[in-house]
Amino acid sequence: MAEPRKPWSCTELPLLVLLGTLCAQGAGQIRYSVPEELEKGALVGDIAKDLGLESQELVERGVRIISRGRAQLFALNARSGSLVTAGRIDREELCAQSLRCVVSFNVLVENKMKIYGVEVEIMDINDNFPRFRDEELKVKINENAAVGTRLVLPFARDADVGVNSLHSYQLSSNLYFSLNVKTGNDGEKYPELVLEQPLDREKEAVYSLLLTALDGGEPTLSSTAHILVEILDANDNAPLFPRSEYRVSVPENVPVGTQLLTLTATDPDEGINGKLAYTFRNEEDKIAETFHLDPNTGEISTLQPLDYEKTSFYRMEVVAQDGGALLTSAKVLITVQDVNDNVPEVILTSLTSSVAEDCLPGTLIALFSVHDADSAENGEIECSVPSNLPFKLEKSIDNYYHLLTTSALDREETSDYNITVTVKDHGTPALSTENHIFLKVRDVNDNPPTFTHASYYTSLLENNPRGVSIFSVTAHDPDSGDNAQVTYSLAEYTFQGAPLSSYISINTDTGVLYALRSFDYEQFRDLQLWVTASDSGDPPLSSNVSFTLFVLDQNDNAPEILYPTLPTDGSTGVELAPRSAEPGYLVTKVVAVDRDSGQNAWLSYRLLKASEPGLFSVGLHTGEVRTARALLDRDALKQSLVVAVQDHGQPPLSATVTLTVAVADSIPAVLADLGSLKPSVEADEADLTLYLVVAVATVSCVFLAFVIVLLALRLRRWHHSRLLQASRGRLSGVPASHFVGVDTFLQTYSHEISLTTDSRKSHLIFPQPNYADMLISEDSGEKQEPLLVSDKINPSKEEPGAIQVSFLVVWMSSLSIQSRADLWPEGNVLLVAEKPLNFFHVTVLIQDLNHTPIFSDNSTKLARPAGATFALEWAHEEEEPDGSSYPERVQTVPLDRERQAHHHLVLKAMDWGAPPRSNATPVQLMVADANGNPPSFTLHVYSASVRENLPANSALLRVIAKDTDEGGNAQITYPFINVGEAARQLFRLGILRSDSKRRCSLTRTKEAQGTRISASSQQSRSATYVRRMFGLETLCIRSLLIWES
Repeated sequence: MAEPRKPWSCTELPLLVLLGTLCAQGAGQIRYSVPEELEKGALVGDIAKDLGLESQELVERGVRIISRGRAQLFALNARSGSLVTAGRIDREELCAQSLRCVVSFNVLVENKMKIYGVEVEIMDINDNFPRFRDEELKVKINENAAVGTRLVLPFARDADVGVNSLHSYQLSSNLYFSLNVKTGNDGEKYPELVLEQPLDREKEAVYSLLLTALDGGEPTLSSTAHILVEILDANDNAPLFPRSEYRVSVPENVPVGTQLLTLTATDPDEGINGKLAYTFRNEEDKIAETFHLDPNTGEISTLQPLDYEKTSFYRMEVVAQDGGALLTSAKVLITVQDVNDNVPEVILTSLTSSVAEDCLPGTLIALFSVHDADSAENGEIECSVPSNLPFKLEKSIDNYYHLLTTSALDREETSDYNITVTVKDHGTPALSTENHIFLKVRDVNDNPPTFTHASYYTSLLENNPRGVSIFSVTAHDPDSGDNAQVTYSLAEYTFQGAPLSSYISINTDTGVLYALRSFDYEQFRDLQLWVTASDSGDPPLSSNVSFTLFVLDQNDNAPEILYPTLPTDGSTGVELAPRSAEPGYLVTKVVAVDRDSGQNAWLSYRLLKASEPGLFSVGLHTGEVRTARALLDRDALKQSLVVAVQDHGQPPLSATVTLTVAVADSIPAVLADLGSLKPSVEADEADLTLYLVVAVATVSCVFLAFVIVLLALRLRRWHHSRLLQASRGRLSGVPASHFVGVDTFLQTYSHEISLTTDSRKSHLIFPQPNYADMLISEDSGEKQEPLLVSDKINPSKEEPGAIQVSFLVVWMSSLSIQSRADLWPEGNVLLVAEKPLNFFHVTVLIQDLNHTPIFSDNSTKLARPAGATFALEWAHEEEEPDGSSYPERVQTVPLDRERQAHHHLVLKAMDWGAPPRSNATPVQLMVADANGNPPSFTLHVYSASVRENLPANSALLRVIAKDTDEGGNAQITYPFINVGEAARQLFRLGILRSDSKRRCSLTRTKEAQGTRISASSQQSRSATYVRRMFGLETLCIRSLLIWES
């Protein structure tokens, strides 16, 4: 610490005055010497005497001091004529470190107009202590520094000069360091710390020393600084593992990332010398790919699954290295334990995909090998196939197996086999795999066709139409392919003198039997034949079945009267009835037969007409004509009876016979009267006329009613056809119930038609129907226009696919487009042909036309940040709104907004039609700015020269940084970095501007001042001068030269 300033004593003043008197001698120049720190009014010299004047003449002659602009340090005492101090004088403030401090001024004698020069030398006194800038200082030295190493210590400054200035340094006593003082060219003394003995940081890490600075004044003044010598660690200790070799065994199924082992080495050094990093030495690629060594903790873990089958043992060397490059190593041996983690594998070497069903037992089906990558019991395997299949496994050499058949195969029972080969190992738990071998059994023609029944029976009414289907026989062949293709034929033989093929034919493909002629029950009642079913194998196999056709009777024969027979000469036969006949007397019997059978041959008799009603009766079933009452005299001799014979068929058929009965008691009486008898036909003719009139009237009424009904139907159809034309194709349905009774002629056909959606005049030509199930006479060549009826007129919720077909119309034997067909994939219609009556189901498929793709917007604008991917506008077509493709813009090259901010693209959509159609839409891509560019200064170094008297807040220079980004990414701030507090006190930067301004006035100095400025954007991007960091530059203003004015 500095000692108190010593005041001047009164005994020293005469000596100083004497010195001032001596200095005053000279020609034209007066000189004085005076010590600093004198009180105000202290005597400097007798100026009146030196000027040759008396003390009282100073005022009279107007003697005064003329200064040169500085504050007056001295004054004249008019009473004593002496030069005295005007105030306290500080030499250090006035002349700093100058060795000689002289103050010059002039004294004017006005009455003589004469000026005298006066020089006063200010003498230094020891009034300042030596001072260190910092009272405490830390010094660092490496512990392995050599003896004699010198460390520069801070030097002290003393404002005094000469012998009062800094004289020497002293260091507190210690064993390791000594003090050495060097004198510089400028005379300054610089202390150094010299190492005297080797250091060991591990024994003592810090030394506390005291440095004392002393001056040469009387008394001696001094100050001290506390020096802390910190011993820096030297890497003089190598790391050490506790073991030279580590062994570990792990199962191969450990999860990835499992910690296997932790190696720990020790190093007594500290800091970076004691911080160890663990690495593999000379490791193979598989070591680095399989294991991870934590460089900080020495923990070894797995990077990928271990596989015993690939590598069962790993040898590696781990190195522990400190920050000073000293290292040690240890070996690590990792043994991988096998785990049953591999499923047995089956490798097919040879395989037969199909085998004939008549193959012999022991036929080779497949050859395969099995393999298990595990070891020991985990790798022992066994193979098996299901026991319920006709196959077995037979082991061959090594791990090869044969798959063989054990018995004959039957394709009809099993056409293919899915053979499961199971391979199982002996591990715990056991693993198994299944391999499926698909084997197809090829068919052999070993099965003849078989009929579903042993014999077939059917019946057919006589008078059948020619070509009618009688019956259908079906034979099944369990074989496949051509071996199962069955054809049908009839055995040839003669029936009633004609070949069987003239009666019945058979469809060779379907087995349907057709009648080639109309059968007559009266000719034959049954027909027996043999149907043969043959396959197409080689050789072909066949089987027969009997078929019996029973002809059923129809009421097609009227009764025939056998008695009484009509005479051939045209006369009428006469029956005799005596007048004495009692009631019930048998007069005669009408005998009739019917060629039909059954109910059609049951006959009934009735009396249709009699000349004397109530006289005779006819037996209903016997045909006996008997008297109903006794004969009277008034009864006519000749009675005429008409007897009708009728069967019970549907419709019933009848025959009549006229009987003439003569009433007489004896035959001669009858014969005598026969010549006089004439047949009375008037009554008969009258009755016959009545019957004819009634019949004609009935037929006329029926015909008139039929004509009226027919006209009504025609008018109704005409009215519907008019409605059809008025509604442009809307057709009413004709239900099948309107055509009851025409089931024989009802046939269904289907035609498929293709239309285009824009067609209005297309024609659909329908071929004439081919009636496959009925024979049409050659005379029926009449064609009738079909009537178009929509199959589904009214759509309903239950039938979502139903539509109303209103775009089709029948015209000139063609189906034409009535209106534009659009939006519907198909339409169903029903065509009705009246003569003969048939229904045709027509499906109209609407073919798609190639429309041009349509974009919803004519142009697309996109704004995306750099590096982004995005979807584009998609195009659609009118006819397929749900089948559109969705384009996506994939960016493959990074974008740079600063090079090109806008991209103009054209998106083109093209379909696959013929010819292909396309459409295009412009796409404007605006690249959004990303903060990808650092600020950049226009210069690397900015230099400026300024005067020392520059006012505060003056602009020194402007630094400019540019950022090619935009918006907030381009706003730049300018903070100071790595700048000392002194520079921060001298300069300041404008916020968001590039003006570097002084914060306060500069002191007088010749030292160059320097500062650094960084530029950063608002998204926390900054810069350093040493290197680019995060892509940003730094600028340093190296020097601001300050001129002395």
